[in-house]
Amino acid sequence: MLWAERRLWNGATKCFSPDLQRCSAAASFSFKIGLLATLPQFERVRPAALRPGDTVGIIAPASGFRRDDFEAGCAELLRLGYQPFYLPSIFERELYFAGSADRRVRELHEMLARSEVKAILCARGGYGCNYLLPHLDPDLIRSNPKIFAGCSDVTTLLTYLCDTAGLVTFHAPMLAGDIARPGGFDEAAWLAAMSSGSAYHREFPVEEVEPLAEGIAEGMLYGGCLSLLCASLGTPYEIRTQETILFIEDRAERPYRIDRMLMQLKLAGKFDRVQGIVFGEMIDCGEPGSLDYTLQQVVMRILGDLRIPIAFGLKSGHVSRDSIALPFGVQAKLTVGKTVALSYEAAVRSEKAVVQRSTS
Repeated sequence: MLWAERRLWNGATKCFSPDLQRCSAAASFSFKIGLLATLPQFERVRPAALRPGDTVGIIAPASGFRRDDFEAGCAELLRLGYQPFYLPSIFERELYFAGSADRRVRELHEMLARSEVKAILCARGGYGCNYLLPHLDPDLIRSNPKIFAGCSDVTTLLTYLCDTAGLVTFHAPMLAGDIARPGGFDEAAWLAAMSSGSAYHREFPVEEVEPLAEGIAEGMLYGGCLSLLCASLGTPYEIRTQETILFIEDRAERPYRIDRMLMQLKLAGKFDRVQGIVFGEMIDCGEPGSLDYTLQQVVMRILGDLRIPIAFGLKSGHVSRDSIALPFGVQAKLTVGKTVALSYEAAVRSEKAVVQRSTS
């Protein structure tokens, strides 16, 4: 396939393929697996859909949280029709953690083992999920597939569960964070990802999600918080980005730090087989004072030569408001043109959890 490039008005690279241009953006939502044929296959597990009346287990796998935020989040779950459930130990503290690593591992394992718990939602990120990784039981996880949702530091667990246990996970608002505050999360996107059992398609206005490099890409949706993605490198839990639509977000990181982390991923080969990239809102990631450059320009300076579609501004993870839930581990389609569109296949099953053949 031949590629060409042009410059957008803001100096960013505009990539397109003549072959892709002949494809209709309104084409049926299908996922081609031919270009993934060389990857080893394993069984991808989609959990059962979350229904009104279901019990949602709350865990704190990293840092502690404010009690009033926790209670506000529980009230919001009740409003949505769910039954929040948590263990008394969730309020324990050790340094900047929500209790010891052993407590946090036992909490997660117990929520997996309890049959009445249909989904697991993290209370907060912060720091500390990496302490859990050596002690988690992939067999227990895989034999009890449930919705697992969180973001920020929980990126560590989302990618681990996706890579090691083959579980579809959810980059989603957390209980004592965006769920606890009015307007903090996009309820329709939450229901579409975790309850509908249907494919999802959304077109974003350019004021919301900015096209940086045009094109059409298909791959497994995957990613999370940039600093945590980088932290996985050189460990047994290193991220697996081949043939993905990679979602990247963070907050309060200055442009040179974003540059450094993106370059680290690039030098580690983590963009070599990525099919498309979507950045989050990247709130508070500007440089203090007036600048003659934008974060978007920093991004394209590093990634422009990949010649893949790139978009900027999708609100998931650290956001100003209206956080969108994104399922990781499902096949997705990214279309970047005058505007940006994202589609993905059903992330949950209406019946009991089903194991499906994946090519990732």
